[in-house]
Amino acid sequence: MTPPSFLTRSGARCALLCAGTLVGALVSGCASQGAAHTPLASTQAADLGLSANPSAPIAAQWWTALGDTTLNALIEHALQGSPSLAVLQARQTRALALADLSSSASQPHATLQADAARQRYSANGMTPAPIAGSTWDSANLQATLRWSPDFFDRHRAELQAALGQARAAQADSAAARSALATQVSRSYIALARLLAQRSVAEQHLAQRNALLQLTQERTQAGLDSQVELTQAQAALPDAQGQIEALDEQITLARRQVAALCGQAPQAQATLAPQLDRLALGDIPAVLGADLLGRRADVVAARWRVEAATQDVAVARTAFYPDINLSAFVGLSAIGLDQLLRADSRQLGVAPALTLPLFDGARLRAQLGARQAELDTAIAQYNAAVLGAVKEAGDAIGSVQSLTRQQALQAQAATKAATAYDFATQRFRAGLGNYLLVLSTESPLLAQRRLGIDLRARQLDTRVLLMQALGGGWHNDTDLTDISAAKAFSL
Repeated sequence: MTPPSFLTRSGARCALLCAGTLVGALVSGCASQGAAHTPLASTQAADLGLSANPSAPIAAQWWTALGDTTLNALIEHALQGSPSLAVLQARQTRALALADLSSSASQPHATLQADAARQRYSANGMTPAPIAGSTWDSANLQATLRWSPDFFDRHRAELQAALGQARAAQADSAAARSALATQVSRSYIALARLLAQRSVAEQHLAQRNALLQLTQERTQAGLDSQVELTQAQAALPDAQGQIEALDEQITLARRQVAALCGQAPQAQATLAPQLDRLALGDIPAVLGADLLGRRADVVAARWRVEAATQDVAVARTAFYPDINLSAFVGLSAIGLDQLLRADSRQLGVAPALTLPLFDGARLRAQLGARQAELDTAIAQYNAAVLGAVKEAGDAIGSVQSLTRQQALQAQAATKAATAYDFATQRFRAGLGNYLLVLSTESPLLAQRRLGIDLRARQLDTRVLLMQALGGGWHNDTDLTDISAAKAFSL
């Protein structure tokens, strides 16, 4: 006699074979997918003039090259306590969970159900005697197995789409971390610039006080009139007003740094970075083709293209038959004493087939929407690529130009200081007038301010360059390890 287990396995194989044959016969009767769609072309590195040689690697904590331990601590605090980063991390976790959920679609699902009830049956209903008109206990114990075979790779495409979104979310989180470190660094440099400008304003105020004292002495000696004295006195409130304006900006800049670090507004009330102590690092001479793989935002856009591609594949599978298989086995009885009897058992198999025959218009519209979303994702990727190359190129060009500007400004500042010293000496010796001093003071003050601005811009542009080059991020999105990734490797 043939063993029942063998019959069971043979029956299952036969059912799958018949189902496969039936599917193949019915595919030809499915709704038409319409005209073929050609997606937009993706921008390639070769089209952007990038060097074939890789760029020099960027340190993961690139901000340490600025040589300021306070800045290092601020950035670490910001990366740990930023609410915006917490939001992105939650989105990444959600995307990974959805990918895990997608992986379960092609796996068998088993459930176990048990219930018991005590019921009085109507004497005038459909229930026959002797149950009618009396009260009975009933119970059910049933195990159910459901399986949706992935004949047309629908579940596989859904999983790959979910993985693409999860990996894009991972890259988004990395891009946000880089952007936050950049914002803290730029705000720190901006504060250092304001403090340096305030130091220049204090020097200017001291010079005005010295000139006022000298003018008072010359007026008493009859060398100057009340006109020169009044001019010297009027210059003091102007210099003091500049300091007050800078103090306001300094307060706001400190509050900005505190906000970026997730701290109370007054947490950095005494923060005082020094502009001249921030170091200038080296810059790359060329942009390598590996730039696109270093940019987290570009990688995120690439994964969204992959996800949209898989969504199109999912939409195509909607035109094919959908097959579901289910089976159940269990016990059911009226009267608890009858539940465990052999004749209380029940079992069954329930295959189901869904064939889209007259739903072509809706399915084609759904497919068209997914194809449009794919084109949108490709266009956004192309924009991200172009933007990344432009940002890096602009930053390199600005750094090189600022270096040349600083050299020229240093020469102009030396000449302006010399002219002011000569004018002051002649004024002290009674050989010049107050107007001459003022005419040489303004260029000197402008050069001092310009020198600080150029230094700050040099630092700021280098920070932007580090971000444009990827911020030291290593692309490990391909290695994202979630349980869903193992679903089709078994």
